[in-house]
Amino acid sequence: MSTWFDESRLDDERALASIDLRLRSLAESGARVRRESHDAEAATAEAIARDREAPQPRAVIAAGPDSRLLRAVLEPRCPVPFVAWPGPALPGWAGSLDLVVMLAPEGSDTGSASAVAEAVRRGAQVVVACPPTSLVAEHAAGRYTTILPTVTGDQLATAVVMLDYLEQVGLGPRADSESVATALDSVATSCSPHRDLAVNPAKMLAIALADATPVVWGGSVLAARAARRVAESLRRSSGRSALAGDAEHLLPLIEATRQRDVFADPFADDGGELRPLLVVLEDGSDDPVVREQRGRLQAAAASRGVRVESVAAEGETEVARYASLMLQGTYASEYLRLGLVDD
Repeated sequence: MSTWFDESRLDDERALASIDLRLRSLAESGARVRRESHDAEAATAEAIARDREAPQPRAVIAAGPDSRLLRAVLEPRCPVPFVAWPGPALPGWAGSLDLVVMLAPEGSDTGSASAVAEAVRRGAQVVVACPPTSLVAEHAAGRYTTILPTVTGDQLATAVVMLDYLEQVGLGPRADSESVATALDSVATSCSPHRDLAVNPAKMLAIALADATPVVWGGSVLAARAARRVAESLRRSSGRSALAGDAEHLLPLIEATRQRDVFADPFADDGGELRPLLVVLEDGSDDPVVREQRGRLQAAAASRGVRVESVAAEGETEVARYASLMLQGTYASEYLRLGLVDD
């Protein structure tokens, strides 16, 4: 049984109805960010007022499986040492001088509950964004614990709640929940299923990916994180390989690609081989290293006849641009899933 891509399904109302729930969830991303930020405002203000005279922590430890996003945002900017610790425990040196933060969107992960209970036992200051009646919240109960209540189970919205808190206590950059929500709303509008594929960037990207193996690259720390999340989404939606990595890891793959034969019959059976497609996530970074790496990747792609697609971010803050890139890639993944049919 072979699989082929039917692009007419991307504008077919009946086909689109089959993934309506998933597309609706994507469209509501901005609303979830606004809701979580609004609901956590009181708890955030109370925590800041209570700890106003507290000294700056010796280190910030982001615990739990969702710690990598916090690391991507905070590591370059945090004024104290920052460590992401995704396992079900804490570093041996963590103690009462440190701040432990955790994202637990669902609040049911036993590993996260174990890590936060250990932080409480060691006397660390603990801030957890999670549902207030969850397993993680129960294990986080303690004298120096702050619960930032969340209810939607959305990882990005939960992260924005935590980042807003950390920005207000001087430990991180400005996240600005409204900027993030606005960027997500803008993507939802431009990538809407009701928008024709000729002017819909997510549908156009899905068509480009239909006969290719995605190789996703982002230059900045957050764009690289978005690239990994987009590649994960593409793998889930298509069941195919999708790669993301740093430029030095992706260059050998592109350079090893067989040169395209311009005289080959485009309709001939090529044994199912899918050529790489370089997807560049552009978040507006003007770092010279990022520019140099982008140039090397694009030059290598041009020399081997590898197609290049660019996805441009929208948003006023770094987190907003990250959210924009990630949502555009997720929309493209859903349209790719929709267009792939079994013959």
